[in-house]
Amino acid sequence: MKEFDSQLCKIVSAKALTADVFDFRVSAPQLAELASPGQFAQILVPGHTLRRPISICGIDKARGQLRFVFQIRGQGTRELAAFRAGDSLEILAPLGKGFPLDTSKKTLLMGGGIGVPPLLGAAAVLGEQAVAVLGFRSQGAVILEEDFRRTGARVLVATDDGSYGFQGLVTDLAAGESFQVLMACGPAPMLKGAKSLAQAKGAAGYLSLEQRMACGVGACLGCAVALLDEDGREYYGHVCKDGPVFPMERVKEVS
Repeated sequence: MKEFDSQLCKIVSAKALTADVFDFRVSAPQLAELASPGQFAQILVPGHTLRRPISICGIDKARGQLRFVFQIRGQGTRELAAFRAGDSLEILAPLGKGFPLDTSKKTLLMGGGIGVPPLLGAAAVLGEQAVAVLGFRSQGAVILEEDFRRTGARVLVATDDGSYGFQGLVTDLAAGESFQVLMACGPAPMLKGAKSLAQAKGAAGYLSLEQRMACGVGACLGCAVALLDEDGREYYGHVCKDGPVFPMERVKEVS
């Protein structure tokens, strides 16, 4: 079997977490066996030529299941959200490079909005070695808080409007934490702040980038991103194949 594969997978459960965020668990034993936290899948929505890239939120190798938590962003994901338990999806996975997890090091997981789900799999591996600092617009947008707590991670939540938890930026909430490694996924301003925080703490940092993509395997060149090699020279890589997780020092500019 290849390092990734396309399979027809039955949906085990499907539910809404908020008005526009949905939680699917699918039966995919072979794909789950290959998957690691931080990777993603390309899901085919009938009637659409291009697959939808969705981050892998959870990996249950014992049950042979993958979990996807996604937000409606357009017509394709709106149609995907209408699927129900018992329906089947054609899934190409696992794709890309995930988080390099070291259970001996204190790790800060920083997520913003729909960038939170890809970090849950990392928390499941790290357990008590993880501090999850999660940012949302408001209390109504908060997702997966209890899921993170069940991993053993310490969980802190920030909201922009102060309706729940800390009021302000997730980077400000994280500034008082001690850690050796930072892993972040979310909007570009948050990733810039995460990189600055890791540098200030002298910690290693890894950023999970979001980019429009079509093929998901590096063939179409649609998700090119400016990177730096070991000597600081610029070159172009691809979020789908070379990432989506990159060492922070390799990312020239978060945009």
